[in-house]
Amino acid sequence: MIEPWHLYLMAAMYFIAGIMHFLKPRAYLRIMPNYLPYHRELVYLSGIAEIILAVGLCFPQTIAFSIYGIILMLLVFLLVHFYMLKGEKEGAGIPKWILILRIPLQFGLMYWAYWYL
Repeated sequence: MIEPWHLYLMAAMYFIAGIMHFLKPRAYLRIMPNYLPYHRELVYLSGIAEIILAVGLCFPQTIAFSIYGIILMLLVFLLVHFYMLKGEKEGAGIPKWILILRIPLQFGLMYWAYWYL
């Protein structure tokens, strides 16, 4: 079964995002909410999750698992997005309007994933 090109685009996007957790962990560490423990481990774990879910999108047998995993992951990542709205330090210097726009973007990404079920 040949999947649509945009499914592979999604897979590439999450794969690259996952790799970035290992190449630029400081960027992710800066935005970790204070109330979460083990920041470095969570950054690496989320990178591994993104890579595994991205690869899973490329195989018909694992597409549904990966889609549910991506939706769940994006829901969890909303914690970080809301935390970044708390203040200037938490927002890592990103303009507030961009931080606000990222929240509906998360829901758009969830819908994009859900569309393949």
